[in-house]
Amino acid sequence: MVRCQGLGVRESRVTGIQRGVPRGLHGQIVEVMAQRILSGQIPEGATINVTELQSDLGVSLTAVREALKVLTAKGLVDARQKRGTFVRPRSDWNLLDADMIRWHFSDADARPELLEELHEVRGIVEPAAARLAALRSDDTHLTALDEALAAMESATDDLAAVTADLAFHRALLAATGNELLTKMEVIMETGLADRDRLVHKVKPSDDPVPSHRRVVDAVRAHDPEGAELAMRELLAKAAEDLTEVRGSTRGRRRR
Repeated sequence: MVRCQGLGVRESRVTGIQRGVPRGLHGQIVEVMAQRILSGQIPEGATINVTELQSDLGVSLTAVREALKVLTAKGLVDARQKRGTFVRPRSDWNLLDADMIRWHFSDADARPELLEELHEVRGIVEPAAARLAALRSDDTHLTALDEALAAMESATDDLAAVTADLAFHRALLAATGNELLTKMEVIMETGLADRDRLVHKVKPSDDPVPSHRRVVDAVRAHDPEGAELAMRELLAKAAEDLTEVRGSTRGRRRR
């Protein structure tokens, strides 16, 4: 059995579970356990000794069992008679769950390929979304896109810029009129925010407005080919930025 060391200690000497975090103790237990599984500290196939885990975390056995129910619903763990509670294979994990995406990107430095995977997803989804938006958008959608552009243009710090960018891409998905595509925001938002923060930190003077405005102009003109092309150009620029940032980061680490 794998003893889940490092998951946390009793509340008098808290490490993994932090006091004062708004999500509450139950949410903290879930997060700590999930991060240890995602990081491989508790590997796939490992059996979890629930009693030892409860002792390590310094919380009640009921709290640990409730947290395990959450992780079970996300495909991370399961329980079987005679075998007990164990970590399921990665292929069984619900990677499209909003919490799972957030947990993955919270450790994006450890898995830099996550941002590359996000870019591949965006390259499949967003050009097609821009095309549909040009065919289906109405005044309400265009207003939302214009407001996001205005917020992007007036942003004075990284947080405001990231928030405006997320609002833009959320509005574009909504303009497709396709509910399933709209739900893709769950997949992209956390990773996109992480990517934006990384790029803005290294390239704060880069102006994202013109490339986004070209998408909106084509959507407003009901030009599906133009909207798709403008989005592909926007994504190509995003890929260049990410490559530059990655190179800059690796250069700093070597020095």
